[in-house]
Amino acid sequence: MPKTIPLKKVPDLSPYFWIIKILSTAMGEALSDFLVHTIDPIIAVSIGATGLIVALVIQFTAKAYKPWKYWLTVSMVAIFGTMAADVLHVGLGIPYVVSTLFFAVALTVIFITWYKKEKTLSIHSIYTVRREIFYWLTVMATFALGTAAGDMTANTLGLGYLASGLLFAILILIPAIAYFRFKANEVLTFWIAYILTRPLGASFADWLGVPHNLGGLDLGRGWVSLVLVILIACFVFYITKMDRKQKATSKLI
Repeated sequence: MPKTIPLKKVPDLSPYFWIIKILSTAMGEALSDFLVHTIDPIIAVSIGATGLIVALVIQFTAKAYKPWKYWLTVSMVAIFGTMAADVLHVGLGIPYVVSTLFFAVALTVIFITWYKKEKTLSIHSIYTVRREIFYWLTVMATFALGTAAGDMTANTLGLGYLASGLLFAILILIPAIAYFRFKANEVLTFWIAYILTRPLGASFADWLGVPHNLGGLDLGRGWVSLVLVILIACFVFYITKMDRKQKATSKLI
């Protein structure tokens, strides 16, 4: 009797994965800021938390990876992760340096616990509930860490949003070169790149959306959010069609 292959709950790595990931980080930053500056911040955070809970329920009850379910959850993590990081600074007055260190420690604890329990941090093995829980805890921590780090470089270090975006664009090349050129550890380089996508996307989103006096192009956070949501939806629709086509082709072989 053939052995049943467990169904993964996360996508395989591809250029589309990284494109949508960066777009989602930018969208989360822009939409989060738009909401907290447009409506009551408490209501905005409540909406973000509710959306995240609903998305997680949809994702965890799925039997296998579904593009729209997965990327909906990532998008909601992006929005709420931004809010969580901003609450520490704006709401509690905690400096960005401190919040960056806090989320870095939190992420390290999650990684250590995950590895002790499962003996792997590979995203290619996310097919049990416990591993999926560790995966999404890690994703949430990376978004919060990336938000705090991006704000730290832009504001605390005084680089501004554009310079911060360019800085992280350069930094993200390091794990890419390490993996493709020097065959560095896949799991390590993946998570380093994954963390860096957050401040990369968020910095450029802020640069596009914030007013001129804050160092941005003043295109409007709402408009930037809308364009990014549309782009994400288009890419998710496209990869969904590709996935269905591949499955239909495999059945004919």
